[in-house]
Amino acid sequence: MLKTKFENNVLTAFIEGELDHDSAARIRTKLDGICESIKPKLLNLDFSGVSFMDSSGIGLVLGRYRQMKLLGGSVRVINIPENMYRLFALSGLEGLGVLR
Repeated sequence: MLKTKFENNVLTAFIEGELDHDSAARIRTKLDGICESIKPKLLNLDFSGVSFMDSSGIGLVLGRYRQMKLLGGSVRVINIPENMYRLFALSGLEGLGVLR
C-alpha cells in the first residue's frame, strides 16, 4: 500500500506492508506518475510501515533515485526499520547519501 503527501515541494511516500516484486512494481508505477506530474524537489520514501522487504525494495529506491536525478531532484529513504537498515547499507545505497 502507498500513501503520499506533497508539501513545500517535498513528496513523501509512505510505503506500508510487504515490499516484494509485485508490490514494488505497483508502487513504482504510481510514484513515477506522481513525480512526472508534480516534479518535486525531494522524494522521501518512508519505510516505517514496511514489514518485509526483498531485493525489489532496493530496486525501487535505485529506480526512484535515477528518476529524481533526471527531474533535477533528490531522494531520501527515511524511517528505515532497524532490521532492514543493514540490507540497505550493504546494497551501496549508503554511499549515495539517500539513507536517513
